[in-house]
Amino acid sequence: MKDKVRVYEAAELLNEPVDQSEIQEATRQILAAVGEDPQREGLLRTPERIGRMYAELTAGYRQDPVALINDALFTVDYDDMVLVRDIEFFSLCEHHMLPFMGRAHVAYIPDGRVIGLSKIPRIVDMFAQRLQVQERMTRQIADFLCSTLEPMGAGIVVEGLHMCSMMRGVKKHDARMTTSAMVGSFRSYPATRQEFLDSISRDAEPLHF
Repeated sequence: MKDKVRVYEAAELLNEPVDQSEIQEATRQILAAVGEDPQREGLLRTPERIGRMYAELTAGYRQDPVALINDALFTVDYDDMVLVRDIEFFSLCEHHMLPFMGRAHVAYIPDGRVIGLSKIPRIVDMFAQRLQVQERMTRQIADFLCSTLEPMGAGIVVEGLHMCSMMRGVKKHDARMTTSAMVGSFRSYPATRQEFLDSISRDAEPLHF
């Protein structure tokens, strides 16, 4: 593969667990700041729930990529497109910390090695479960897949619905965002890229959440 890709930085991995006490205290302060009573019955355990929620939604920071792959790389004599489409994901926008969600479509052309089927959705989740922007997440999925497999090419398309533009601001509930990353043969050869795009558009269902 001729294109150079940014290798996943091991330094991005956080070894420290989520600080539950800090999140809970910050939640109490927010509740008070918006005019609520943090001691009200319905809110007493809200800080605890918020702490657990953020630990789950940001689990990608603490995901070990070596453990994620878990030796699921296999030598196979196959050089046609491998595609996993309609991978659901949920993430948090880093600007407003509101959810964005959608589907990722991931394809690559092997160069002697393939990856276990279940690992591709796990790669998507590893990068989705962080504070993100969709553009960066799309590129990170492509870079990690390419640095791991060294395929002849890879193509990633991500379609997302963003609550920060649906609930607030412009309040456009039908607007969706599409981002893509094309590497190697997917960038160099229009026919390969078109085959990928045709495959993910065929019988595609609209996004509903």
